[in-house]
Formats: sequence, structure tokens, C-alpha cells
Amino acid sequence: MKDKIIYRNFQKGDYEEACKWWDWWWKGEAPIERELLPPDEHCFLVEKNNIPIVAGFLYAHAKAPVGYFTYMVSNPDYREKDRRNIIESLIQYVEDESKKQGIKFLFTVCGSTHMENIHTKLGWTVDKTAPAYETFKYI
Repeated sequence: MKDKIIYRNFQKGDYEEACKWWDWWWKGEAPIERELLPPDEHCFLVEKNNIPIVAGFLYAHAKAPVGYFTYMVSNPDYREKDRRNIIESLIQYVEDESKKQGIKFLFTVCGSTHMENIHTKLGWTVDKTAPAYETFKYI
């Protein structure tokens, strides 16, 4: 059986699921309040065989060609070997969606070496002089 990978926008219950993931990864720090996240059409989630794997959030303005992709979080219970590939695929998906919306420049902040390595592999520029590894890509 072929795995079914779905890229989609947030639906009911997705924010609550992301909060559980943030709680696990951030060791009890408060999750991002829903009001501070972009609207559902800019909240992205990847599922594999109906299991939510990773989510990310794109801040974009209709009249500005710049987007900020942030707060990526993954399901800590998903331990399959393709985990990294799925995370990479979400970033690529957001790049493609951003292009469709007229965004020409994306940036993010990598909070870990793991995320820095993924962005580097995908052709993003990593500024290691910045304290939190600012990362950007012209698309």
C-alpha cells in the first residue's frame, strides 16, 4: 500500500494538536496563542496516512512580497524514518504556496542545528552571525 501524504490548511482541532506538540518540545512553555497566529489559510499541516506529522505558519501581507515562516512544530510521537523528509517537504510546500501568492522572499529563524541543516539543504541562506540563526531564501 502506498502512503497517503496530504498537505493542507488548518482545520478544527489542529491548533489544539499543535499546542500539545509545542508543550512537549518546549518543555511546558506556553504555546503560541491562536490570536497571534495567521489565519487558517496560512497555517499548514502535513499528514501521512491520516496521522498529523508537522505544522508551520506563514505570516504574509497581501501587498508585500515578503513572508515569515515560523513556529514549525512536529508530532513528537511520530518516529518513522521519513520524519525529516516530511519536515523538508512542508518547507518546500510553503515555498511553492508562497510563490503562488506573489511572495518573493521568505525568512525564518532556526532555533536548532537540526532545522538549520534542513534549511541549508533546501537552499536557504543561514546567517550564523545572528543570535538565532536567521535564515532566508529568495524564491
